[in-house]
Amino acid sequence: MRRPVSKLTTRQQQILDLIQASVHEVGYPPTRAEIAARLGFRSANAAEDHLQALARKGVIELTPGASRGIRIVAPQRQRAAAAGTMWNDTARQLALPGAEQLCLPLVGRVAAGQPILAQEHVEHSVAVDPAVFASRPDYLLKVRGMSMRDAGILDGDLLAVKSCQTADNGQIVVARLGDDVTVKRLSIRGRHIELLAANPDFAPIRVDPEQPFAIEGVAVGLLRGALQ
Repeated sequence: MRRPVSKLTTRQQQILDLIQASVHEVGYPPTRAEIAARLGFRSANAAEDHLQALARKGVIELTPGASRGIRIVAPQRQRAAAAGTMWNDTARQLALPGAEQLCLPLVGRVAAGQPILAQEHVEHSVAVDPAVFASRPDYLLKVRGMSMRDAGILDGDLLAVKSCQTADNGQIVVARLGDDVTVKRLSIRGRHIELLAANPDFAPIRVDPEQPFAIEGVAVGLLRGALQ
């Protein structure tokens, strides 16, 4: 007889709920620092300890080197972990279609007025597990600057982007404004559109109705460090 998934502590359930809410609301999981801030931990290390406990119980998977590398695993795999049985690659592929390795183009600096995925912008390709992301990305964009620092997006990070032409209010987007491409949070108020930084040192960018403007994609994840 299989044992049920180990019961979560109250704090572990709070963290799991926070991860689920973040993925639903903004498309990707929180960082350790964001978890700590939301739940009143003294440091990100305390959040990491709880995440490791959740991983041991088979509820989530953690990806080393990805600041938001937290994935809630499928119920089938949770049951297998609780029963102490193996979860082989075939079973994973059946439960999680599309879980094969992705090879994504890495886009560096984008020249004025040119398409993001123009060949001259692609530095190389990066192999990643698509299960790391809230939605399947189309490319990785190398972040320049610290304007999104407080959203956990730092200079040199690789932002996973899903190509699209529309986005919801509050989503982090890759936007083209005139000849420039920028990563900001989209703010829509009636007919007014602003691009908001996540750093008080940067002023909001108000989009003039007559100014060339387009959404290039939405952020669905982030890679940092070892995976670059």
